[in-house]
Amino acid sequence: MFSIFNENIIIKDKIIPETILGYAPLIAEAHFGHRSRLYELDLSRNPENIAKVIIEAYNNGARAINLVNNENLLKGFDIAIENGCDMKVIATIGKSDVDYRMPNYEVAKEVDWEEDIELFQKYDTSAMLVDEFIVDGYDWDLTAEILSKINETGAVSGIITAFPFRTTEELKTNLDDSLFDLYMVPINKVAYMMDCPDLLEEHRIKLKETLESVDKTIIASRIFATGILQPKEAFEFINNLDYVSGITFGVASEKEASDDFSILNEF
Repeated sequence: MFSIFNENIIIKDKIIPETILGYAPLIAEAHFGHRSRLYELDLSRNPENIAKVIIEAYNNGARAINLVNNENLLKGFDIAIENGCDMKVIATIGKSDVDYRMPNYEVAKEVDWEEDIELFQKYDTSAMLVDEFIVDGYDWDLTAEILSKINETGAVSGIITAFPFRTTEELKTNLDDSLFDLYMVPINKVAYMMDCPDLLEEHRIKLKETLESVDKTIIASRIFATGILQPKEAFEFINNLDYVSGITFGVASEKEASDDFSILNEF
């Protein structure tokens, strides 16, 4: 078992492992560029292959997985459960097919988020987080409504953003902070898919101050910067951020699962 991010976050009697297996490669998210096509052929069309990756991650210590309402992803996870994977689910609510490069936030508002909430109640779901394209659309009434519905289920609620600087400042004056406990944000050494030009000392200090100002449990996503960073480098960087309580990262093969979690175990 790995030695950093190896504890559990406990909120409202819910257990949230600090390391969460991500879903992005498993559903071939577009931001992987040309690799997305490979992931589509190898993984997203094949629930059995998705299951193999999840099982390997579980065998190497992963005890939580971030899931979205995607048919083949859920089929793969169901197969993994049948094979003994006892994993907590951290669900993303309201995931849509919005293009990362030219996002249409109005499209994101039309997703059937109520169906997602109902769906994930059948799993061992510790937390549900509102998807970034809803949150970053800044329709705060909608975000508040979804969070309220999540809270009614007893799951820990949270929000996701792609803009840790801009959205954090916006939510402080627009969203009731009693509605959520988790805040998932992209953080990586090269500031890839973050709303800053770099993450040198000035911006690192500003990011720390900005995120600490909301006083929420911070989960770092996109820590590998879609493969720009090697796992060891990414883990070393995140491990030095004392305001980060947990991490999520995806793996695209059984070998990646074994290798990445083995590297995590070296710390």
